[in-house]
Amino acid sequence: MENRRLTTVFEITGSVSAMVYALLIASNTGNEIFGFSLLLLSAGLFAAWALIDRRWTFLMLQAFYGASAIIGLIRWA
Repeated sequence: MENRRLTTVFEITGSVSAMVYALLIASNTGNEIFGFSLLLLSAGLFAAWALIDRRWTFLMLQAFYGASAIIGLIRWA
């Protein structure tokens, strides 16, 4: 029961963070650092969810998104 509650929080928070990230990047309003920070947060939350549920392919995808976020932070910093 506790794992289900935790994964639900990770899922919702990660999804909202990813949506805000996408809107910030698409808006081209100078909020790239904040946007890529949200992408990194989202990838971390989804990675935790993947670990709890043992979804290894999904975990690999989050590693890719996390790396993309770090590249974005470096390029826009």
